[in-house]
Amino acid sequence: MLNHEITSIAGPKKRIKRLGRGSGSSRGKTCTRGHKGSGSRAGSGGKVGYEGGQLPLYRRLPKRGFSNYRFAVQYEVVNVSQLDRFENGAVVDTKSLFVAGLVRNANSRVKLLGDGELTKKLDVNVHKFSKTAQDKILSCGGVARVVA
Repeated sequence: MLNHEITSIAGPKKRIKRLGRGSGSSRGKTCTRGHKGSGSRAGSGGKVGYEGGQLPLYRRLPKRGFSNYRFAVQYEVVNVSQLDRFENGAVVDTKSLFVAGLVRNANSRVKLLGDGELTKKLDVNVHKFSKTAQDKILSCGGVARVVA
């Protein structure tokens, strides 16, 4: 196979602008940068968001309200029906939930919700419980402990 016979799977690419290849190429000498000035020099380009001294857009727009994004505590949600996979009398904590594949990280905070039914007595240690989830665990004879 020769070099000119190779075709790209992705399709044709846009040809690069070949600068500084003589006056006949229409991109010789100043190479489309014009004469003098900061735009013609190497390293020009300016700062991101700079609008030539005009008040930038990010300063013109109003900043309103409060965002809880930085302070909000994220919980991973597990339902009571998902706890039925554990053996009777088992201790259920974030590490055992991670091993079972119910949470993404062993160190994540977990909130237990009361959707579904529970038939086994479990010792559940998670960060938060809904009222119905706590009632369902206690009605089966289990223990619901809040982890700090």
